[in-house]
Amino acid sequence: MYGLILAHAAILMIGGHYTYAEVPLFNWVRDIFHQSRNNYDKVGHFAQGFVPAIAAREILLRKTPLKQGSWLSFITISICLAISALYELFEWAVASATGEAAEAFLGTQGYQWDTQSDMAFALLGAVIAVAVLGRYHDRDLARRGS
Repeated sequence: MYGLILAHAAILMIGGHYTYAEVPLFNWVRDIFHQSRNNYDKVGHFAQGFVPAIAAREILLRKTPLKQGSWLSFITISICLAISALYELFEWAVASATGEAAEAFLGTQGYQWDTQSDMAFALLGAVIAVAVLGRYHDRDLARRGS
């Protein structure tokens, strides 16, 4: 769990340092693959679903009567998508309040579906985390006696 949090923190710090639309490695990827934009923000939104999924899953297992299974997975993924939607609403509110600086703040880079694709990447991250790490997470919790 701590490794995932560290990776997520690194993604956030890199995006904050360069701004998400200007991360050098992803400028290179954009140019090599003839993309129209720097897609580093998609890595951040994927992580925004992937990492909190395991944290939410652990909290649900420890603090609620939920057990491993489809309801746990559904609620975990729903929590991650709700967090992503809340973040996008926060972005929209700040952009609306700042006026001219909105485009730079949002980092949409002219992509009209940026908000929806950001939430889709967070959803994808949560689904993959639950599907790929769920069993490993269960074994880790059992090993620790949680």
